[in-house]
Amino acid sequence: MKVTREKLENCQVSLNIEAEAHELEKALEGAYRHLVSKVSIPGFRKGKTPRAILEQHLGKGALLEEALEHLIPQLYKQAIESEKIEPIAQPQIEITQNEPLVFKTIVPLKPTVKLGDYHSIKLKAESVEIGAGEIGAAIEQLRQQQAVLLPVDRPVQLGDFVTLSIEATIEGKPFLNHKDLLYQVDSNSTFPLPDFAPKLEGVKKNEEKIFSLKVPADYSIKEFCGQECLFKTTVSEIKEKQLPQLDDEFAQSCNYANLTQLREGVTADLRAKAEQRSHLELRQKAIDAVIKVSEVDYPSILEDREFDSLLEDVARRFGYREVEDYLKRVSKTKEELREELRPVAKKRVINSLTLDKVAEEEKVEITSPEVDNKVEEILGDAKDKEKMRRFLALPQVRESIGESLRSQKTMDRLVQIVSGSPHLTSPNLSPEGRGIR
Repeated sequence: MKVTREKLENCQVSLNIEAEAHELEKALEGAYRHLVSKVSIPGFRKGKTPRAILEQHLGKGALLEEALEHLIPQLYKQAIESEKIEPIAQPQIEITQNEPLVFKTIVPLKPTVKLGDYHSIKLKAESVEIGAGEIGAAIEQLRQQQAVLLPVDRPVQLGDFVTLSIEATIEGKPFLNHKDLLYQVDSNSTFPLPDFAPKLEGVKKNEEKIFSLKVPADYSIKEFCGQECLFKTTVSEIKEKQLPQLDDEFAQSCNYANLTQLREGVTADLRAKAEQRSHLELRQKAIDAVIKVSEVDYPSILEDREFDSLLEDVARRFGYREVEDYLKRVSKTKEELREELRPVAKKRVINSLTLDKVAEEEKVEITSPEVDNKVEEILGDAKDKEKMRRFLALPQVRESIGESLRSQKTMDRLVQIVSGSPHLTSPNLSPEGRGIR
C-alpha cells in the first residue's frame, strides 16, 4: 500500500491510497470464497464453482464490489495508523481507479482553537432603568387579563367581540363557512382576509351584511389569489371589553394589598427581567469578544451535525416527531433549510468550541456531587420520579448534564473575567441563555 498525504484547510487531511496488486488479488479471492458459497450455478455443486465461471455469471463488477467493501476500510485503517491520524468522524471516500485500486479520502480532524488574550477584554452589563411607561404598560396588561366581555345594545365598533356567522364563496365555490364564531373586530386582523374587520363596523345585532373583498396575492391557497371573495355575515351578539378599575380592589385581585404595592411589585418584576436580559446580553458580548480575538478552525462535519440537531429541535418545537413531516409542512427540502440554518449552526459550533477551550484554560471542572444536585433539581415534581431517576442515572445522560454544567460554569467564569466582578454569576437561565447547545 502506498499513501500520499496532503494537508487541507478546515482541519482536514487528504490521503491518496494505492493498493498493491497482491492486496487487491487477496481481496478478490476473499470475495470469491464468500460469494461462491451463496450462489447456485447449474452444473456445479454449491461452493465449487470456479472463479472464472462465477465472474461470468455475476459479472466481474460484482466480485470487485464485494472485494472493495472489505479492502477499502482495511487499507484506510492501516493508512491512518501509519500516518498517526486521529479522525473525529468517518471520511469521504472516492475511488479514482480500480486496477490498480486507488482511492482518495478526506479525513476530518480534531478542531483547533487558539485563544486570544481574553483576560484583557473589558465589558460591563448595561445599566437597568425602568420607566413609568413600562410600568404603566405592565399594569395595563394585568387589567387586560382580568377584563370581562359584557353585552351591549348598539352597532358594532372596532375593538368589540362579536358572535359571527360567515359564509364566503369565490365564483360560487365555498371558501369559508363559520357559525357562531367568537370574533374580535380588530382592524389589524388578517382573518379571514385583510380589511374584513372594518366591514363589520356599524352592523347591528342580527343584521346581515354582504360585501366583497379581494384575496391577497400572497394568500396561502394559490388558486384563490387575486380573486374576489363574496362574504355573507350575520352578527348575533355584540360584546365590549370592560377593564377593571385601577384601584386597591384591583390590586388585591392581583395578590397585592393596595395599588402602591402593586406598582412596587410590577416595578421589581420588570427590573428583575431587565437585569436578566442585560446579563444575557453581557454573556453573548463576552463570548463574541473572545471569538473575535481567537482563531477557530474545524471540519465542516461539525456544522452538519449541528444542523441535524437544530433541525430536530425545530421539528420537535412545532410538534413534529419526524423531521420529514416538518419539511413537508414548510414545503422545503433539507438542503434548502440547511442553507437557511447554516449561519446559526456555524455560530453554535464556534461558540461551543471557544467555550470548551476557555474551560480548558481556566481548568473548569464539574464534580459528581454537582451532577447529583442537578439531577435532583431536574427530578423536581416529576410524576414518575423513579423512572426519571433511572433515566438520569444513565452514563450518557449524566455526561450530558455534566457538559451543560461545565458550559454554564465556564460562561460564569468568562463574565467574571471580562466584567471584573469576581462574584458575578448567572441568574436562573435557560440552557440557551447559558450558552449551552
